[in-house]
Amino acid sequence: MRIAQAIELSEIEFKTLRSCSRGRRTPVRLMKRAKIILMAAEGHPNQRIAELLEIDPRQVSRWRRRFIEKRLAGIERDAPRGGRKAKKRERMAPLIIETTTQTKPSNATHWSVRTLAESLGIDKSMVHRVWQASGLKPHLAKTFKVSRDKKFAEKVIDVVGLYLNPPEHAMVLCADEKTSVQALDRTQPGLPLVRGRCGTMTHDYKRNGTTTLFAALEMTEGSVIGTCMNRHRHQEWIKFLKLIDQQTPADLDLHLIVDNYSTHKHPKVKAWFKRHPRFHQHFVPTSSSWLNMVERWFRDLTDKRIRRGVFKSVTDLVAAIEAYIQHHNNNPKPFVWTAKAEDIIAKYRRAKAVLDKVQTA
Repeated sequence: MRIAQAIELSEIEFKTLRSCSRGRRTPVRLMKRAKIILMAAEGHPNQRIAELLEIDPRQVSRWRRRFIEKRLAGIERDAPRGGRKAKKRERMAPLIIETTTQTKPSNATHWSVRTLAESLGIDKSMVHRVWQASGLKPHLAKTFKVSRDKKFAEKVIDVVGLYLNPPEHAMVLCADEKTSVQALDRTQPGLPLVRGRCGTMTHDYKRNGTTTLFAALEMTEGSVIGTCMNRHRHQEWIKFLKLIDQQTPADLDLHLIVDNYSTHKHPKVKAWFKRHPRFHQHFVPTSSSWLNMVERWFRDLTDKRIRRGVFKSVTDLVAAIEAYIQHHNNNPKPFVWTAKAEDIIAKYRRAKAVLDKVQTA
């Protein structure tokens, strides 16, 4: 009787196969192959593996052999199949790609597999395969905004320079307002998270007012200075600057990275800065809020505390925000900036060139 060749797994192979055999997002075919190899490594014969997995023994033999020959790569990729070449698909592919990228349907903003197939008089599976091979996904769209700031490069070099090479005897603070934070109460209580079912919350809500969060993220340690106010005028901004002045060491210069909101450039704000020479404002380019790292902290605050929160009043909302800030400051972790200014500027120039070309076409 023929005996199947034994399989010995390295630690990395074992962990990878075990992960594949248990992963909920792993393709079924790969999960089954991983189980075959794991059982083979335990010493089970092909016939026994086939019985346990309820598959043909020849399938077990095939994947055992492929793993021995090519290890993990042998089961992760399907072997090329025979059959005729898809000549019609090859002939239609340029037309499918051109129609998808250069035209739009008369009654929609983008093509679907079915609408394009109907328009060209071909099978929808052909459209799907051409799109998949070409990486086309008409149903998806990303948002963007190319800055029109004439001093884009100058401002990027200034701000990124503070991130990568902060000055001595100084603190770098990313400051901004998170405006109109809503205190939302759900109309009905949601169901809790249980095994096999995610938590729920009603799609509608009751508005109980708003607040504005003023926050400054210290770049070295990651701590946050924050406070909530009812409005976000230049008067509130000056109050926040006074709070920063009180909560930072008096012998250090303060470099504030802010956006181009008119409040930050108000004449009274400028006059306040003249009376407090240790403060230095650095403006990010217009339409470039991603360059201000406090926006990254705002995102965490929204995801972890506000979006799913239930707030009966603005007071409850403010208390939750303040508690989040305090908890964050108990064990702060800085956000580390790694992008170089020259790389950002080069990408910006490429995007601007493409945008200008499209607008003049």
